[in-house]
Amino acid sequence: MIPFVDLRTQYGSIKDEINEAVMRTLDSGQFVLGSEVAAFEKEFAAFCGTSHAVAVNSGTSALHLALLAAGIGPGDEVITVSFTFVATTAAILYTGATPVFVDIDPLSYTMDASRIEERITERTKAVLPVHIHGQPADMDAIVAIARRHGLIVIEDAAQAHGAEYKGRKAGGIGDMGCFSFYPGKNLGAYGEGGIVVTNSPAYDRTIRMLRDWGQAEKYHHVLRGFNYRMEGIQGAILRVKLRYLEQWTALRKERAATYGRLLEGAGMKMPAEVPSTEHVYHVYAIRASDRDGLQKHLQENQVQTNIHYPVPVHLQKAYAINGYREGDLPVTEQVSRETLSLPMYPELSTEQQTFVAGKIISFQNGGK
Repeated sequence: MIPFVDLRTQYGSIKDEINEAVMRTLDSGQFVLGSEVAAFEKEFAAFCGTSHAVAVNSGTSALHLALLAAGIGPGDEVITVSFTFVATTAAILYTGATPVFVDIDPLSYTMDASRIEERITERTKAVLPVHIHGQPADMDAIVAIARRHGLIVIEDAAQAHGAEYKGRKAGGIGDMGCFSFYPGKNLGAYGEGGIVVTNSPAYDRTIRMLRDWGQAEKYHHVLRGFNYRMEGIQGAILRVKLRYLEQWTALRKERAATYGRLLEGAGMKMPAEVPSTEHVYHVYAIRASDRDGLQKHLQENQVQTNIHYPVPVHLQKAYAINGYREGDLPVTEQVSRETLSLPMYPELSTEQQTFVAGKIISFQNGGK
């Protein structure tokens, strides 16, 4: 079986460094926050080109706290997309605000900036683009619209560690950027984790308090906060893995180029290379008219795949908001019906990719 993700092989390649970092943290007794987390915050901020980074316990928590730090609350609206994991929408709802969905660009699958202004009302307070699959959204256009209307821009960069837009790292372009370190991410913890990056000292201070029960100092609770702290072991692990991220990203790009070459002329849409962006291929998603049939064919031939995401958020029962119905976001809905995510990770071999591509081409040609 060719796995969709292979975390064990990656761990094996850095096992000694990881184990040393974990043991160092255990010996320190700093199990929550502590020096390893603080060091990781500085290193990740430098990586993103921002002044500050605040580590938390998940990407969802990062989004939640960024929204709260921006002053988002009941009665407010946040413009975002439906082609994303539900956490993007959930974080908005946690604040009491209302998500307002716009459709996506058919090439990049990110927020269609031309649709934003028609959804702005007097209640709109922020725009939350998603750098889906590792592809940055059109940030110049999004930020320009936000500035004209006095809106905060919060980037959901959960899938875009190291992605670039016109030479700037994803997450460091808007007012705040939010990342997830779920294990399968390009930079993944061995557990849960997240971070908010920003150039604002005020946002940095507020999020630091909110993640730790709203404390300005121990037992002095200035805000009504949360227990969203990062564990020390995860900080230590992420410090090790951050040193390899650029190398792993280069390998992902090589794997993407290989898929593109092997699948050329196979009769399906490949991930777009959008000018002025650097896609980091957290997900390598092709589009096929018979997506479900192709997935079944690959599974029968020992190839694991995934679908990101088969039901867009606005059509999910748990997130039925403001009466959205099928047909309201036609590009989002079509992409959700057609995308299939192929195995993609730095350790994926050319032989494995050749096998996967061969099975896709045989299916497209009506064979087995």
